[in-house]
Amino acid sequence: MFEPTLHLPVSVAMFDGIFHSPSGNELTRIILRWTHFVAGITWIGILYFFNLINVNFMKALDAPTKKTVVPALMPSSLWYFRWGALITVLAGFGYYSMLILRGDVTNANAVGAGASYIVVLLVWLIIACAAWAIYNFVLLPSLSKDGKVLAAATAALVIAMAVVIIWWFDSQLTGTTAGRPDHMASNKTFSIGIGGALGLIMLLNVWGIIWPAQKRIIAATVAGTSPDAALARRAFLASRTNAWLSLPMLFFMGTSHGDWVILGRNAS
Repeated sequence: MFEPTLHLPVSVAMFDGIFHSPSGNELTRIILRWTHFVAGITWIGILYFFNLINVNFMKALDAPTKKTVVPALMPSSLWYFRWGALITVLAGFGYYSMLILRGDVTNANAVGAGASYIVVLLVWLIIACAAWAIYNFVLLPSLSKDGKVLAAATAALVIAMAVVIIWWFDSQLTGTTAGRPDHMASNKTFSIGIGGALGLIMLLNVWGIIWPAQKRIIAATVAGTSPDAALARRAFLASRTNAWLSLPMLFFMGTSHGDWVILGRNAS
Protein backbone atom coordinates (compact mmCIF):
# COMPACT_ATOMS: atom_id res chain seq x y z
CA MET A 1 0.00 0.00 0.00
CA PHE A 2 1.08 3.58 -0.67
CA GLU A 3 1.68 5.92 2.23
CA PRO A 4 -1.07 8.60 2.51
CA THR A 5 1.55 11.35 2.19
CA LEU A 6 2.46 10.13 -1.28
CA HIS A 7 -0.90 11.36 -2.51
CA LEU A 8 -0.28 14.94 -1.31
CA PRO A 9 1.70 16.11 -4.38
CA VAL A 10 -0.97 14.61 -6.62
CA SER A 11 -3.71 16.42 -4.67
CA VAL A 12 -1.87 19.73 -4.87
CA ALA A 13 -1.18 19.24 -8.56
CA MET A 14 -4.91 18.91 -9.22
CA PHE A 15 -5.32 22.61 -8.33
CA ASP A 16 -2.45 23.77 -10.54
CA GLY A 17 -3.93 26.16 -13.08
CA ILE A 18 -7.23 26.35 -11.17
CA PHE A 19 -6.40 28.39 -8.07
CA HIS A 20 -4.82 31.80 -8.60
CA SER A 21 -3.44 33.95 -5.81
CA PRO A 22 -5.06 37.41 -5.90
CA SER A 23 -3.02 40.48 -6.69
CA GLY A 24 -3.04 43.42 -4.29
CA ASN A 25 -5.70 45.20 -6.35
CA GLU A 26 -7.84 42.07 -6.55
CA LEU A 27 -7.52 41.46 -2.82
CA THR A 28 -8.59 45.04 -2.10
CA ARG A 29 -11.66 44.57 -4.30
CA ILE A 30 -12.55 41.29 -2.60
CA ILE A 31 -12.20 42.67 0.93
CA LEU A 32 -14.15 45.86 0.21
CA ARG A 33 -16.97 44.05 -1.59
CA TRP A 34 -17.19 41.30 1.04
CA THR A 35 -17.30 43.87 3.84
CA HIS A 36 -19.90 45.87 1.90
CA PHE A 37 -22.08 42.78 1.40
CA VAL A 38 -21.91 41.50 5.00
CA ALA A 39 -22.51 44.90 6.58
CA GLY A 40 -25.24 45.68 4.04
CA ILE A 41 -27.11 42.45 4.73
CA THR A 42 -26.96 43.26 8.45
CA TRP A 43 -28.17 46.84 7.97
CA ILE A 44 -30.96 46.21 5.48
CA GLY A 45 -32.08 43.05 7.27
CA ILE A 46 -32.61 44.96 10.52
CA LEU A 47 -34.24 47.81 8.58
CA TYR A 48 -36.82 45.38 7.19
CA PHE A 49 -37.30 43.83 10.63
CA PHE A 50 -38.08 47.26 12.08
CA ASN A 51 -40.54 48.16 9.33
CA LEU A 52 -42.23 44.83 8.63
CA ILE A 53 -42.38 43.33 12.12
CA ASN A 54 -41.31 45.60 14.95
CA VAL A 55 -43.63 48.57 14.26
CA ASN A 56 -46.84 46.52 14.51
CA PHE A 57 -45.43 44.38 17.32
CA MET A 58 -44.72 47.43 19.48
CA LYS A 59 -48.19 48.84 18.85
CA ALA A 60 -49.72 45.70 20.37
CA LEU A 61 -47.77 45.99 23.65
CA ASP A 62 -49.06 47.72 26.74
CA ALA A 63 -46.91 50.23 28.64
CA PRO A 64 -45.54 47.84 31.31
CA THR A 65 -44.56 45.29 28.67
CA LYS A 66 -42.90 47.96 26.52
CA LYS A 67 -40.89 49.04 29.55
CA THR A 68 -39.45 45.52 29.68
CA VAL A 69 -39.14 44.75 25.96
CA VAL A 70 -37.83 48.06 24.58
CA PRO A 71 -34.63 48.34 26.68
CA ALA A 72 -33.89 44.65 26.06
CA LEU A 73 -34.46 44.72 22.30
CA MET A 74 -33.88 48.16 20.85
CA PRO A 75 -30.39 49.25 22.05
CA SER A 76 -28.65 46.14 20.69
CA SER A 77 -30.73 46.15 17.49
CA LEU A 78 -29.95 49.82 16.90
CA TRP A 79 -26.24 49.22 17.58
CA TYR A 80 -25.96 46.68 14.76
CA PHE A 81 -28.31 48.82 12.65
CA ARG A 82 -26.36 52.08 12.79
CA TRP A 83 -22.87 50.58 12.63
CA GLY A 84 -23.91 48.22 9.86
CA ALA A 85 -25.11 51.26 7.93
CA LEU A 86 -21.85 53.13 8.45
CA ILE A 87 -19.60 50.21 7.50
CA THR A 88 -21.75 49.46 4.45
CA VAL A 89 -21.44 52.99 3.12
CA LEU A 90 -17.74 53.39 3.95
CA ALA A 91 -16.78 50.09 2.30
CA GLY A 92 -18.97 50.88 -0.71
CA PHE A 93 -17.53 54.37 -0.96
CA GLY A 94 -13.99 53.02 -0.91
CA TYR A 95 -14.78 50.46 -3.61
CA TYR A 96 -16.62 52.96 -5.80
CA SER A 97 -14.23 55.87 -5.49
CA MET A 98 -10.95 53.98 -5.82
CA LEU A 99 -11.85 51.09 -8.11
CA ILE A 100 -14.73 52.30 -10.30
CA LEU A 101 -14.86 56.08 -10.62
CA ARG A 102 -11.10 56.64 -10.73
CA GLY A 103 -10.78 54.33 -13.74
CA ASP A 104 -13.53 56.13 -15.64
CA VAL A 105 -11.89 59.50 -14.95
CA THR A 106 -8.59 58.14 -16.27
CA ASN A 107 -10.26 56.79 -19.42
CA ALA A 108 -12.14 60.05 -19.97
CA ASN A 109 -8.99 62.13 -19.62
CA ALA A 110 -7.29 59.90 -22.19
CA VAL A 111 -9.73 61.31 -24.76
CA GLY A 112 -9.41 64.90 -23.57
CA ALA A 113 -12.13 65.25 -20.93
CA GLY A 114 -9.85 67.12 -18.54
CA ALA A 115 -11.77 65.90 -15.48
CA SER A 116 -10.52 66.19 -11.91
CA TYR A 117 -11.08 62.96 -9.98
CA ILE A 118 -11.41 64.81 -6.67
CA VAL A 119 -13.87 67.36 -8.07
CA VAL A 120 -16.02 64.68 -9.73
CA LEU A 121 -16.17 62.69 -6.49
CA LEU A 122 -16.71 65.71 -4.24
CA VAL A 123 -19.56 67.15 -6.30
CA TRP A 124 -21.26 63.73 -6.33
CA LEU A 125 -21.11 63.70 -2.53
CA ILE A 126 -22.44 67.26 -2.37
CA ILE A 127 -25.40 66.37 -4.61
CA ALA A 128 -26.36 63.45 -2.35
CA CYS A 129 -25.92 65.48 0.85
CA ALA A 130 -27.92 68.38 -0.61
CA ALA A 131 -30.78 66.00 -1.42
CA TRP A 132 -30.76 64.73 2.17
CA ALA A 133 -30.71 68.30 3.52
CA ILE A 134 -33.82 69.12 1.48
CA TYR A 135 -35.51 65.98 2.80
CA ASN A 136 -34.51 66.58 6.42
CA PHE A 137 -35.00 70.33 6.71
CA VAL A 138 -37.79 70.99 4.20
CA LEU A 139 -39.88 67.93 3.32
CA LEU A 140 -39.93 66.06 6.63
CA PRO A 141 -40.90 69.02 8.86
CA SER A 142 -43.55 70.37 6.49
CA LEU A 143 -45.13 67.11 5.25
CA SER A 144 -44.87 64.80 8.26
CA LYS A 145 -48.64 64.80 8.85
CA ASP A 146 -49.35 63.11 5.51
CA GLY A 147 -47.11 60.15 4.74
CA LYS A 148 -48.39 59.76 1.18
CA VAL A 149 -47.61 63.37 0.27
CA LEU A 150 -44.18 63.03 1.89
CA ALA A 151 -43.55 59.85 -0.12
CA ALA A 152 -44.49 61.56 -3.40
CA ALA A 153 -42.30 64.58 -2.63
CA THR A 154 -39.40 62.34 -1.62
CA ALA A 155 -39.76 60.32 -4.83
CA ALA A 156 -39.64 63.53 -6.88
CA LEU A 157 -36.56 64.63 -4.92
CA VAL A 158 -34.57 61.44 -5.49
CA ILE A 159 -35.52 61.33 -9.18
CA ALA A 160 -34.27 64.90 -9.54
CA MET A 161 -31.09 63.92 -7.67
CA ALA A 162 -30.55 60.98 -10.04
CA VAL A 163 -30.97 63.23 -13.08
CA VAL A 164 -28.42 65.70 -11.70
CA ILE A 165 -25.95 62.87 -10.96
CA ILE A 166 -26.31 61.51 -14.50
CA TRP A 167 -25.80 64.99 -15.96
CA TRP A 168 -22.78 65.64 -13.73
CA PHE A 169 -20.93 62.43 -14.56
CA ASP A 170 -21.67 62.70 -18.27
CA SER A 171 -20.58 66.34 -18.42
CA GLN A 172 -17.28 65.56 -16.69
CA LEU A 173 -16.46 62.20 -18.28
CA THR A 174 -17.05 63.01 -21.94
CA GLY A 175 -14.09 63.58 -24.23
CA THR A 176 -13.63 63.73 -27.98
CA THR A 177 -12.62 61.00 -30.42
CA ALA A 178 -12.27 61.78 -34.14
CA GLY A 179 -14.13 65.04 -33.59
CA ARG A 180 -17.14 63.36 -31.99
CA PRO A 181 -18.19 63.24 -28.30
CA ASP A 182 -16.98 60.11 -26.55
CA HIS A 183 -18.99 59.37 -23.40
CA MET A 184 -16.65 57.46 -21.09
CA ALA A 185 -18.79 57.11 -17.94
CA SER A 186 -19.51 53.41 -17.45
CA ASN A 187 -22.69 51.67 -16.42
CA LYS A 188 -21.08 51.03 -13.01
CA THR A 189 -20.28 54.70 -12.49
CA PHE A 190 -23.84 55.75 -13.26
CA SER A 191 -25.66 52.89 -11.51
CA ILE A 192 -23.56 52.77 -8.35
CA GLY A 193 -23.48 56.56 -8.38
CA ILE A 194 -27.27 56.65 -8.10
CA GLY A 195 -27.54 53.66 -5.76
CA GLY A 196 -24.70 54.94 -3.60
CA ALA A 197 -26.29 58.37 -3.32
CA LEU A 198 -29.51 56.72 -2.12
CA GLY A 199 -27.45 54.72 0.38
CA LEU A 200 -25.80 57.90 1.62
CA ILE A 201 -29.21 59.52 2.17
CA MET A 202 -30.27 56.41 4.10
CA LEU A 203 -27.11 56.56 6.23
CA LEU A 204 -27.75 60.22 7.07
CA ASN A 205 -31.31 59.30 8.02
CA VAL A 206 -29.96 56.63 10.38
CA TRP A 207 -27.38 58.79 12.14
CA GLY A 208 -29.07 62.17 11.76
CA ILE A 209 -32.71 61.31 12.49
CA ILE A 210 -33.48 57.73 13.56
CA TRP A 211 -30.74 57.07 16.11
CA PRO A 212 -30.97 60.45 17.95
CA ALA A 213 -34.76 60.09 18.14
CA GLN A 214 -34.63 56.47 19.27
CA LYS A 215 -32.25 57.30 22.12
CA ARG A 216 -34.81 59.71 23.53
CA ILE A 217 -37.71 57.32 22.89
CA ILE A 218 -35.91 54.47 24.70
CA ALA A 219 -35.05 56.75 27.64
CA ALA A 220 -38.68 57.89 27.93
CA THR A 221 -39.97 54.31 27.79
CA VAL A 222 -37.57 53.18 30.50
CA ALA A 223 -38.60 56.15 32.66
CA GLY A 224 -42.24 55.18 32.24
CA THR A 225 -43.21 58.38 30.42
CA SER A 226 -44.78 58.77 27.00
CA PRO A 227 -42.26 59.52 24.23
CA ASP A 228 -42.71 62.76 22.32
CA ALA A 229 -45.28 61.93 19.63
CA ALA A 230 -43.69 64.29 17.09
CA LEU A 231 -40.27 62.74 17.72
CA ALA A 232 -41.63 59.22 17.33
CA ARG A 233 -43.41 60.22 14.12
CA ARG A 234 -40.22 61.72 12.71
CA ALA A 235 -38.22 58.57 13.46
CA PHE A 236 -40.95 56.37 11.99
CA LEU A 237 -41.13 58.36 8.74
CA ALA A 238 -37.34 58.39 8.32
CA SER A 239 -37.24 54.62 8.85
CA ARG A 240 -40.11 54.05 6.45
CA THR A 241 -38.39 56.32 3.89
CA ASN A 242 -35.25 54.21 4.20
CA ALA A 243 -37.24 51.02 3.65
CA TRP A 244 -38.68 52.38 0.40
CA LEU A 245 -35.37 53.91 -0.75
CA SER A 246 -33.65 50.56 -0.23
CA LEU A 247 -35.61 49.11 -3.17
CA PRO A 248 -34.25 51.42 -5.92
CA MET A 249 -30.89 51.46 -4.14
CA LEU A 250 -30.58 47.67 -4.39
CA PHE A 251 -31.94 47.74 -7.95
CA PHE A 252 -29.21 50.10 -9.15
CA MET A 253 -26.53 48.18 -7.27
CA GLY A 254 -27.70 45.02 -9.03
CA THR A 255 -27.81 46.55 -12.51
CA SER A 256 -24.27 47.87 -12.05
CA HIS A 257 -23.02 44.34 -12.77
CA GLY A 258 -24.23 44.37 -16.35
CA ASP A 259 -27.38 42.27 -16.30
CA TRP A 260 -29.12 45.34 -17.68
CA VAL A 261 -26.93 48.17 -18.93
CA ILE A 262 -29.19 51.12 -18.26
CA LEU A 263 -26.68 53.91 -18.66
CA GLY A 264 -23.20 54.39 -20.06
CA ARG A 265 -20.65 51.87 -21.21
CA ASN A 266 -20.75 48.25 -20.11
CA ALA A 267 -17.42 48.42 -18.34
CA SER A 268 -16.40 45.36 -16.33
